[in-house]
Amino acid sequence: MRYERSLRNTALIVASVFVYSAWCAKATEGPDHLLKRIAQREAQNAFARNNYTYRQTVTVAEFSDRGLRTGQYREVRDVTFSPEKGRYETIVEQPRNTLKRIKLTEQDFADIRNIQPFLLTNAQAPLYTLKFKGEETMDGSNCYVVWIEPKQILSSQRFFQGLLWVRQSDFTVVRSEGQAVPPIETLKEQNLFPHFTTLRREVDEKWFFPVETYADDTLYFRSGPQRMRVVIRYSDYKRFRSDSVIRFSEPDKPDQ
Repeated sequence: MRYERSLRNTALIVASVFVYSAWCAKATEGPDHLLKRIAQREAQNAFARNNYTYRQTVTVAEFSDRGLRTGQYREVRDVTFSPEKGRYETIVEQPRNTLKRIKLTEQDFADIRNIQPFLLTNAQAPLYTLKFKGEETMDGSNCYVVWIEPKQILSSQRFFQGLLWVRQSDFTVVRSEGQAVPPIETLKEQNLFPHFTTLRREVDEKWFFPVETYADDTLYFRSGPQRMRVVIRYSDYKRFRSDSVIRFSEPDKPDQ
């Protein structure tokens, strides 16, 4: 009788260890098909954002070794999307550039359009890997925290690398923090990019669009360190087609 009871206890212990191990693995890996679920929701946000106009204000400042601002770049544009023209921009405030220590490049302006307000859509997802980092409350929402990075770095392409805060209730990204990659370094050229944070806010009680990108970073060039600050504001979101209706096909079911 005592021996049988001992076997039963042993079985319960083994079962408990198995359940606990499975729970730990789940906590480490996060929800099933997380990358796919994020991408589906991000694709909806991206499609919706293409039905809005907004104002984009870009300010880039540089600083001396003593922390004094030595120059600034500023521009204001209205951004619109249309089926005929795609993305097009109207200059509201002509660019003013007094930068002396740094030079904004083609890659910098491409990052302003695509990387700082990065959305991890279905089209982007196959290019990235995802690592589950845990859970955290962000801006009042329970979020999954994930790290994403490109599977392969290609010099001709621009990628986002960093953290996403993903709302657990609907897999909406509410915040991103990282940088554009890869840096561009050759014997003749060195183009480095700052670490930044992009905040999103709810628009029309349904969509989460970028509202601000902020970076205050020191870039370590061969000629010496250079501190810079970037502020990009996306404001005045407005539906530009009152008769348009945003529709989506049924999302793909996660693989079994």
